[in-house]
Amino acid sequence: MQVLVTFRHIEATDALRDYAQQKMDRASKFLRHPIEAHVVLSVVKRRHIAEITLNGKHLALNATEETGDLYSAIDLATSKIERQIKKHVTKRQSRKHATQPREVVATAPPRPNRPRIRAERLAVEPMTVREAVKQLDSSDAGFVIFQNTDSDLLSVLCRRKDGTYRLIEPEGVEP
Repeated sequence: MQVLVTFRHIEATDALRDYAQQKMDRASKFLRHPIEAHVVLSVVKRRHIAEITLNGKHLALNATEETGDLYSAIDLATSKIERQIKKHVTKRQSRKHATQPREVVATAPPRPNRPRIRAERLAVEPMTVREAVKQLDSSDAGFVIFQNTDSDLLSVLCRRKDGTYRLIEPEGVEP
């Protein structure tokens, strides 16, 4: 990683440059592809300011700290950058590993002691039992709901596993 250190209103020293380089190398360990870091060290009256700008792949981070000592300002600014990097990395990892669609994630999972019920609306057509058998044979469904024209009742015709049919009609209901 390339680290640029700029000094403003202060004499450039190798000790400060090496310290800033060392701290930024430590912070770059959290990134896969760090590109460059720009550290600006300045002194205004008694305020020692460290500004860090880190540019990486899909990432631009900034941190500024102001203390009475340049070394502590560098420490505080790099700790801010490290927190921002960790937050960015965990956010990217959580998005990368989320495999479910957002609608499924937003809904609460069903409770294990309650059965899951899926509601569906079907059109009920008037027909005879023979017509219902023909419709059941021509479809992939395992049942047909229809209004029996002979008895004028709502009926269900099911296909059993052995190939026979079962007709279900309500009991005690008069048309």
